[in-house]
Amino acid sequence: MPGNSGIDALMIPVADEESAGFWEGTAGGELRMQACTACGRLRFPPQVMCPHCRSTGRDWRPVSGSGTVWSFVVPHPPLLAAYTELAPYNVIVVALEEDAALRIVGNLVTRPGGPINEIDPATIRIGEPVRVVFSARPGPGGLEVFLPEWVRAQE
Repeated sequence: MPGNSGIDALMIPVADEESAGFWEGTAGGELRMQACTACGRLRFPPQVMCPHCRSTGRDWRPVSGSGTVWSFVVPHPPLLAAYTELAPYNVIVVALEEDAALRIVGNLVTRPGGPINEIDPATIRIGEPVRVVFSARPGPGGLEVFLPEWVRAQE
């Protein structure tokens, strides 16, 4: 995306021991959620301890990548100066199909890697079905990071 090099730098996540399984999944085109090995419940964001049964046993499980728009915002003006040139843009919260309590934030785009401001925010509807896509962005040390973004399920 022309003129977005500063934005790419701001969007790069910090991978740590708890989130490594998530980012390994996105690099392989798979959305993964952390799961408790004791009670089986999925959770996001990743945590050391299960909030349901307090077990520290955990692994990563693939999920469908399908969900619905639970909420969205259109920042006016953008909270970060580097995003000013892209305003207005959307930030959506997606409730995942596997468990509506599992919610993940991203942008609604028309295609992987599409600009975050290409969809008219007035057309976004709470409850509309979406599916995950992954967009490669430049990361630290020249490595790519694959960010989950969302497209309308019917497109």
